[in-house]
Amino acid sequence: MLKAGIIGLGKMGISHAAIVGANPDVHFTSICDTSSLVLDVFKKYTKLNTYNDYIKMLDKEPLDFILVATPTKFHYPIVKYALEKNIHVFCEKPFSLTSQQGIELTELALSKSLINQVGYHNHFIGTFRELHRLLKENVIGDIVHFTGEAYGPVVTKEKGNTWRSNPDEGGGCTSDYAAHVINLIQEIIGKPVHVNGTLLKSIYSVGVDDAVYSLLTLENNISGVLLVNWSDDTYRKMSTSLTVQGKKGKIVCDATEIKIYLKEPSSTENLDKGWTTKYITDFAIPVNYYLRGEEYSAQIEYFVNNVKNKKQGTYNTFEQALYTDRVIEMIMDNAKQN
Repeated sequence: MLKAGIIGLGKMGISHAAIVGANPDVHFTSICDTSSLVLDVFKKYTKLNTYNDYIKMLDKEPLDFILVATPTKFHYPIVKYALEKNIHVFCEKPFSLTSQQGIELTELALSKSLINQVGYHNHFIGTFRELHRLLKENVIGDIVHFTGEAYGPVVTKEKGNTWRSNPDEGGGCTSDYAAHVINLIQEIIGKPVHVNGTLLKSIYSVGVDDAVYSLLTLENNISGVLLVNWSDDTYRKMSTSLTVQGKKGKIVCDATEIKIYLKEPSSTENLDKGWTTKYITDFAIPVNYYLRGEEYSAQIEYFVNNVKNKKQGTYNTFEQALYTDRVIEMIMDNAKQN
């Protein structure tokens, strides 16, 4: 049994606690949070060891791995301390506040051969995996354009002073919301290497952006558009999608379905000419414990299996998350020039 602990018991931390606690290969032993209210609830209803100081927890508990779900500004010191104690780490996104922090953590994890993963859960959604496969199979031919989008009702009125309104704590639409889309573009279509123009808009927030619109060029010379707005209350929850235009057709993909348009039928993929729609039920990844969506359990099960097998995974590594952080910095720097 792998011994596990969680640091940070907000929305994601609570979800991770339920998923880890249900994993048959894990002995979930300890949690850490600064909220006495949260800790009191866990003390009352669980047998977990509770801490309000992550250093005390990591010094005392003999852990195989931890899950870090704190605000971004705490990722660097917590992850570094855990790695120095030879503990495998799953960290929520975005990975770090600066790429320099990310470089240090990535190099430290590699030097110690520690399993690492960052919580970009969209890569564990079957429709996005199918999009990746279809593009690798060149089903729509040479790609000529892409659009990466995300919309949702995170900040829909003027808010007080929270971490979401502080860029030094990882706040802002680009750092928080757009990171998901950037990471999808990077791993499915190609790595962004140049930002051709960026517009950041503050709709309700002061000091950070609520929307980002950016023109990107990828390493394979494909160009496209990033469109993200977390102040759109026409959506009940976050909606993320990729649209890819090719010479032979087009694919529109989100978390629930993938729509494929072909100018000519594909016998190898059993796809007709025109539009074909397939749904997440055809591609959902089976998991032992379902919560909020199979992707949240799937990413944790993937990480646990990697730790168990002592083999670094290929999805959502520190190195990949570091590159996403670098693209975010490129976008922010470009916005300042405009």
